Amino acid sequence: MQNNSKLKIGVIGVGHLGKHHARILKELKNCELIGICDTNKKNAEKISEAYGIPAFETYEELLEKVEAVTIATPTVTHHDVAMKFLQKGIHTLVEKPLTPTLKEAEELLEASNKNKAILQVGYVERFNGAVLAVKDLIKEPKFIEVHRLSPFPERSTDIGVVLDVMIHDIDILLSLVRSKVTAIDAIGTNVITDKEDIANVRLKFASGCVANVTASRISYQTMRKIRIFSPNSYISVDYQKQDVVVYRKKEGVERITSIHDIERSVPRIRKTEPLLLELEAFVSACTGGEGRAASGEEGRNALELALEICRQIATGNSQNSSEKK
Repeated sequence: MQNNSKLKIGVIGVGHLGKHHARILKELKNCELIGICDTNKKNAEKISEAYGIPAFETYEELLEKVEAVTIATPTVTHHDVAMKFLQKGIHTLVEKPLTPTLKEAEELLEASNKNKAILQVGYVERFNGAVLAVKDLIKEPKFIEVHRLSPFPERSTDIGVVLDVMIHDIDILLSLVRSKVTAIDAIGTNVITDKEDIANVRLKFASGCVANVTASRISYQTMRKIRIFSPNSYISVDYQKQDVVVYRKKEGVERITSIHDIERSVPRIRKTEPLLLELEAFVSACTGGEGRAASGEEGRNALELALEICRQIATGNSQNSSEKK
């Protein structure tokens, strides 16, 4: 499409997250929200009335009406819904995780390439103001500690905590470290659902970096933090508050002998709604601009690692990636 025309876009699934897709896309100036679809008729009617947009009974009705679509339906439906749009050459953003299986993810990538349709994945933490602020500050990370804890959500129980929330941190780690994972050691257990509700994984990278990641959806408190340790610096990021603190050895100090040898700084952060930035990036990519959202390939890579973590939790067998045949 031409840069001076509005992108015709639809939203499939307007539940917990999809309703915010509709809200934001309705307000963006360079796109036109053509309609929404949800299997829950009450949800669809509520959003339709709130934003004055048509609600369609089936997503197939949007196939001839839109140039792009965002999908925020249960994970098990992602493949079938996205495939219909990609086969029509319709640009598609799928909420994480891309699909429940690697095979399905690769089929979507193939359809995207074959039909020249953009495929992006909704890893919204990439657009967190704190993450954007520190990306250029991180050099040669050696150890990374991540905690993502939240109360039971009463949704997304078709998948476990790894595919539900830890996958955000997997995506961030892969984009920060940019090195092959050589060893994975994971543990987890189900507590409330029949999937893992709490999980921990220790990842080793070819660069020498080690990451320790904990995710839980049965916590009484909410915590979304990542701490990054590099030579001469320590960076603490609070995703929830969009806060960053950087600790460095003061310039000219050869050896730290007291707290006064350490410099503390708080980078200026542009606090905004990450989902807004993500959808702006998707629309930009669809209209010939530069979209920074996670590509389908990046979504597939995070999914592959997440599925291996799930396999280990289910079987109790750790894996050294360097020993793969």
